[in-house]
Amino acid sequence: MTNNKPIEMTAARKQELEKELEWRKGEEADRIRKAIDEARSQGDLSENADYSSAREAQRDNEARIAELEATLKHVVIIQATHIKVQYVASGEVCEFFISGSESNPFEGKISSESPLAKAIFGHAAGEIVYMTTETGKDVEIKILENN
Repeated sequence: MTNNKPIEMTAARKQELEKELEWRKGEEADRIRKAIDEARSQGDLSENADYSSAREAQRDNEARIAELEATLKHVVIIQATHIKVQYVASGEVCEFFISGSESNPFEGKISSESPLAKAIFGHAAGEIVYMTTETGKDVEIKILENN
């Protein structure tokens, strides 16, 4: 990851990534090394599926470590913001947490880079804002809560 752009996330999410990094560098790396050593002890490495599998796990783990280190280097901590909105056309009411780059709409978390978050930024409860969805549709939204 060569992107130097700040990566917004909550302190809790950063802590999760730090724990994963520690686990991958410690416990997981040790487990993989043992699997490689065990596979080496079986003899011929050219046709050793256990060795190939362990080496692949090692490559994947090292790639994830590099990704986590690059991500953590550019983290900017933000506070999650709770919003409650009503889509004017349908009357549907939805609640979300705007939580940096760690979006998961199924858990009610949206990225601060999402169209909805950008539309709401700087506006207060009671205001109506307009958002253009990623598919190009214009949507009218009433902000019910923004804190």
